[in-house]
Amino acid sequence: MDTKTNPHYLITGIQQIGIGVENLVEAWKYYIDIFNMDVKILDDNSVADIMAHYMGGVPRPKRAVIAISMQGGGGFEIWQHQQHKPKKPDFELQFGDIGCFAVKIKSRNIKQSFKELSEKNVKILCEISKTIDGKDVFFIEDIYGNSFQIVEDNYIFRDEKRSTGGPVGAITGCTDIEKTLVLYRDILGYDKLLADETGVFSDVAALPSGNKTFRRVLLTESKPRKGAFSRLFGPSYIELVQALDRTPNKIYEGRYWGDPGFIQICFDVQNMRALERKCASLGFPFTADSAVKQKSDAESFEMGDAAGHFTYIEDPDGYLIEFVETHKIPIMKKLGLYLNLRNRNPEKPLPDWILKMLRFARMKPEHVK
Repeated sequence: MDTKTNPHYLITGIQQIGIGVENLVEAWKYYIDIFNMDVKILDDNSVADIMAHYMGGVPRPKRAVIAISMQGGGGFEIWQHQQHKPKKPDFELQFGDIGCFAVKIKSRNIKQSFKELSEKNVKILCEISKTIDGKDVFFIEDIYGNSFQIVEDNYIFRDEKRSTGGPVGAITGCTDIEKTLVLYRDILGYDKLLADETGVFSDVAALPSGNKTFRRVLLTESKPRKGAFSRLFGPSYIELVQALDRTPNKIYEGRYWGDPGFIQICFDVQNMRALERKCASLGFPFTADSAVKQKSDAESFEMGDAAGHFTYIEDPDGYLIEFVETHKIPIMKKLGLYLNLRNRNPEKPLPDWILKMLRFARMKPEHVK
């Protein structure tokens, strides 16, 4: 397949949500404890030079770990600056602020998840209630001040008898929902409207500024995603929120990429160059591209034990969206087993038995260093 001219690209699903932290080891242990994000996909210590213009124009050393839950959903990219002192927001984040306000975490049993997280002394922000599409949800806040919406979602990749899985979406604040819809609907394939409501909402009333007036649009895919990891990721959801009676803050205003918070939403893709053409045609040009460093869009960028091609765009408000075309990931590193994705049918899901081998990279909290 000639990726230089082929007009077709695939969005396989949400690969991960980036979370900037001040202490990666502590944070990863914590996310294993509360969300079972215990399967290591990559661990990368390198200099983030391609993203320098989002970090004050200076390449900066970092450590990043991508971890997943085998029950399905995307992963977390837990990201820590190694030299730059991370800067937190100098204001309290409020519902509707610009950027990723909350990550949606899948739950097969909302009441059980509520009980388990309460018993772990996780801060509950809102009790179980119905959200705009009629499903049960509740909000929590982690020990770093990040908000998560636990959402009813019955899709399970591998049943590990746990009530929660990985991220299945995000709540993103924007200044103009119609402009942002072009990105999520027309490029990223969230073409099924689950709800479009304007008003004051009880399910977010307890959040900071949650008792004000908003327009909220909830989107998903009309058809199951295709591609290598589509069965692992499962369905996903994007909720766009527009504050109507206050001026929202930009969550990353005056801060660097990698500073504490949700630094990006990352999508797993196939045929990056076709995606680039589509993005550019609708006003979303790539602002970072790992292939530029490699001098060829055919070469992989090494990320720890994994490899691939990654790019970034900005949404209409400047929030970062990442795309990753995965070329290689470790399956059983100790035995030297790696999965090469370069020469296979891009639409065909990987067999479940291969993906389920990822569980052999499971990490116990005491082994995280």
